Amino acid sequence: MADREDCCFPEAVVAPSRREFIKGVIASGVAVSSVAYVSTAWAQMAPGQAGGLERLLSLRVNGQTRRVDVLPNETLAMTLRYKLGLAGTKLGCDRAECGACTVLIDDIAHYSCSTLTHRVRDRQITTVEGLESSSGELHPLQQAFIDELGPQCGFCTPGQVMAGVALLRDNPNPTREEAREAMAGNLCRCGAYDHYLNGVMRAAKGA
Repeated sequence: MADREDCCFPEAVVAPSRREFIKGVIASGVAVSSVAYVSTAWAQMAPGQAGGLERLLSLRVNGQTRRVDVLPNETLAMTLRYKLGLAGTKLGCDRAECGACTVLIDDIAHYSCSTLTHRVRDRQITTVEGLESSSGELHPLQQAFIDELGPQCGFCTPGQVMAGVALLRDNPNPTREEAREAMAGNLCRCGAYDHYLNGVMRAAKGA
């Protein structure tokens, strides 16, 4: 019975001493003052800025200059999809592993899900939407993927296209092994890797 009473009725709480009480009041005051200072600093920050970074940026996307409001930690994939409406750039893993978000930055393939938008100002960005000609004609690699029945579900296709285009701009006549290595950073859940490789080789030959 004594054990049960000890379990259910904890010892009385000892009141803090006057010294401890004063220390607590001072600590609370410092915390409140700190919060007020930070809040005031944010309120006084110039519009369009956060953390010292300019938020209203000019981006060169698909040959056009686009003005967009960008958060400091915003990725290029998020900006392209949700602020510029370029939904061809897919978000798959969101951790630079699947390649569905691949775009070209100065003609080099990059994972846009791991690229901060603030880092690509004054750079030329190309998405899958920017490959089509002004007359509406598909890029030769896009047509080659169709001819070789590359896409199945199609989710990874924009990233596969961009990786292939980057390869052919750097190496217009790759071997199949070189093409395989260049496309290795793009995953296909449908397993259509050979179809995509066939498309790259077809486009390289101009067939």
